[in-house]
Amino acid sequence: MVTLKDKQFKPYISSDKILEAVKEVAKKINSDLAGESPVFLAVLNGSFMFAADLMKEINLPCEISFVKLASYHGTTSSGTITELIGLNQDLTGRTVIIIEDIVDTGNTVEKLAEILNNKKLKSFKIATAFFKPTAYTKNIKVDYVGMEIPNDFVVGYGLDYDGLGRNLKDVFVLA
Repeated sequence: MVTLKDKQFKPYISSDKILEAVKEVAKKINSDLAGESPVFLAVLNGSFMFAADLMKEINLPCEISFVKLASYHGTTSSGTITELIGLNQDLTGRTVIIIEDIVDTGNTVEKLAEILNNKKLKSFKIATAFFKPTAYTKNIKVDYVGMEIPNDFVVGYGLDYDGLGRNLKDVFVLA
């Protein structure tokens, strides 16, 4: 068990299973984008661990950049996306892969799609460590999924509860 503030979390997904899933995602990206030089766009704060592990497995010439959006307060999504740090590189004609820690409602993905829609991209793809299909409400395809999980509140591997727990190498679920 792990206690973060006023909540208890129990072990859910081991770091070994997470890393296996990351390698599978990387293998698919390496295959799908062979011959390309994509730009990875990691969504902070949550995706930092997934982005680092994923990039170690990508064998394509590529770039990585970071964007910071916020929608969570405590254990629930506020439903409002606030752009905190914007894009400042030319993405014209490039394949962009969004790196997300988790896709649940899809609000962040939708906002990023809106922002990138005006950038004249070659293509736009989404890679996420964790995907909650029962919570997903958007029509935007999630191209690369490490693991599908139920709509439970999880922490660890970049995911947090009020800023805590991101440093845990395993994923824990609310007890």
